[in-house]
Amino acid sequence: MRWPPAGGGGYGAGVAKLNQIIAVEKGVKSKAQQDLAGVQHGLTKPALLAGISRTYQPKDEEGEQLPPESTRVQVKAEDVLRETAKTLTRLFDVTATKDWANRTACADITVDGETLLREVPVSYLLFLEKQLGELGGFLRRLPVLDAAESWSQDPSTDWWKTEAVRTVRTRKVPRNHVKAEATENHPAQVEVYYEDIPVGYWTTVKFSGALPARRVNELLERLEKLQQAVKFAREEANGAEVTDRRVGEAVFGYLFR
Repeated sequence: MRWPPAGGGGYGAGVAKLNQIIAVEKGVKSKAQQDLAGVQHGLTKPALLAGISRTYQPKDEEGEQLPPESTRVQVKAEDVLRETAKTLTRLFDVTATKDWANRTACADITVDGETLLREVPVSYLLFLEKQLGELGGFLRRLPVLDAAESWSQDPSTDWWKTEAVRTVRTRKVPRNHVKAEATENHPAQVEVYYEDIPVGYWTTVKFSGALPARRVNELLERLEKLQQAVKFAREEANGAEVTDRRVGEAVFGYLFR
């Protein structure tokens, strides 16, 4: 017996685009799973695999005559194997076509006319897309200098710093306020209060390891350009022509023969 039967699992021949194969792969996988579940379901019901034929013969000619009984086999395991091969052959062929093509499909990554990487394979372009997406989240969380301050770079520390601000340090000194002078019959009425007296000066310079908003915006702009370039490169690589691969027939031809 030939596996699979002629025409089983085929999906056309010749040359296609890699992006066409990628577009149909998910649907082919989903349909294969559904078809296999339906085809193989009968194997879980022993009664569908069983058949019987009975005829009755009375002991003597005057005995009761009974009609024959029969039950047909509804599921044949060989048929299930044939349908399984037919269903999986298309899936095997589509996946093989994609994987074989991914070995050769590639494109350059170019940003603002500058080629950063040449002949980058599709698998690495997909990796770059994912990593750059995560990197964007990191860049958006970078600390930014407080816009309420005026910052300059300190060459001695390589930190950002503000201009020196001088403030007065004070100390509270008690003072007496005579509300009423003493008389012959009453003592003086005195109220104690505290006065802030300057005793020194603080000179404050703030430092920061954060980034200017301009720097963060530049990084995000470059990242966006690179992300777009990677996507364009992936689309270009996925537009490469690929040859249909027929591996399913060889696999099932050996496995189920």
